[in-house]
Amino acid sequence: MHISIRNLCKAFGNVVANNDISVDFAAGQIHGILGENGAGKSTLMKMLSGIYTLDSGAVAINGNEVLLGAPIRSLQVGIGMVGQDPLDIPVFTILQNIAAGAQIAGHTQIADSFAAWNALLGFELQPHLRIQQLTVGQRQQVEIIRLLITGSQVLILDEPTTGISAAQKDALFGALRTIAREGKTVLFVTHKLDEVAALCDTVTVLRAGSLVGTQAQMPVAKDVILQAMFGDRSAQASFTVGHHHPNGTLWHLNDVVMQSANLRLGPFSQEIAAGQIIGLAGLEGSGQTLYLQHLAGMRLPRSGSIRFLNRQLVGARHDAVYLPADRLHEGIIPSMSLVEHVQLLHKHLLDPGQTARQKVLQLIRDYNIKATPDIALELLSGGNQQRAMLALIPESARVILVEHPTRGLDAYSAESIWHRLQERCTRGTTVVFFSADLEEVMTYSDAIIVFYGGSLSRILDRDTLTEQSLARLIGGVGFAEVMQ
Repeated sequence: MHISIRNLCKAFGNVVANNDISVDFAAGQIHGILGENGAGKSTLMKMLSGIYTLDSGAVAINGNEVLLGAPIRSLQVGIGMVGQDPLDIPVFTILQNIAAGAQIAGHTQIADSFAAWNALLGFELQPHLRIQQLTVGQRQQVEIIRLLITGSQVLILDEPTTGISAAQKDALFGALRTIAREGKTVLFVTHKLDEVAALCDTVTVLRAGSLVGTQAQMPVAKDVILQAMFGDRSAQASFTVGHHHPNGTLWHLNDVVMQSANLRLGPFSQEIAAGQIIGLAGLEGSGQTLYLQHLAGMRLPRSGSIRFLNRQLVGARHDAVYLPADRLHEGIIPSMSLVEHVQLLHKHLLDPGQTARQKVLQLIRDYNIKATPDIALELLSGGNQQRAMLALIPESARVILVEHPTRGLDAYSAESIWHRLQERCTRGTTVVFFSADLEEVMTYSDAIIVFYGGSLSRILDRDTLTEQSLARLIGGVGFAEVMQ
């Protein structure tokens, strides 16, 4: 299916998200859509998938102009989208989710279609598992199969490799190549140049809502793409990653057992130093979230004790900030603006005599948030939502506990976020973070804790590890030697 986009425009108030975009996407190919956070990638894709309406411009499929503006219309003409957060019903099984979204009569027909696509794409999904039992990568696979069963000829994937394992990424790339060979069109939205180089047939770059140059056939030199994405900023030097020395003990954990509905950690004892950046490494679902929630006081241990600053931790504290992976539903209030968020947090954010609007203008400038003070945060790109969430951390925070701190951020934005976290750590704040990106864990951590199979390692000095040795520990090789 060939898609032609002509003079497409979209604005949210005074923020222009897409400005006069014209581009074609040929059938049977994988097209990379690149750009920094807030460049307009997701907005363009949401217009194609019917989530947003066009302000002006036109979309044609195989030469015939189509009227979009609602997801059902996009699906009817063969366009489906897998968002950063897959749309599913956690308590339903895989087949029940597909039946709910596919609108196809007959359980047997759905089961047969599912089995055929599952085999063709090389997935290993068990149809009777509930969605809440799956990893993010598996949920993504379910969404892809659902769209294919509904007859989608164009698949849009928005930052699909965020939060999935290396093995799941390989499986995804193999599936997308198969889908393209079937004659379908794949639009692959990302900010990762290596993924475009490994997977895509063409690359299209957006910057500040506009198309940069013309669509190019891959391969394209990395420096050329970086220049298109960031302009002169692509040549700016990286900041120096510092090393932070322990400054006393912040948490004392004694014979602690941490337990959720599906996972148990411990018993284990541990002392966590103040003033450092501590990285948590391991496959998704190995206990990192459970661990962070206990350090934040959001969960209490099933047994044992956790002391914070030599006092029993009995609940959440205002000076220990927890930033979840699901920023849209758990980290921010989607319908509220930055001004309204600052007003809610005024006791912790505002200087004497400072108004909420003045603070927001400062945060927008300091954190390079592409937003106006009064726009609802749900209308921002994922990267700008992440920057907004980080910007709302009070200066008084003793601890920052964060899942995927640079999830969905381009390289320039990720570096900016880590620059800020490093500054906080230098001023005495302790940062404990979980990332699926081994390079990120190795680059920014002073110490690392590895999670594997319901167990965790002792606190390891980052300098004693390499990315390869860390990968082996995550896979269980040699883990017994470092286990608590």
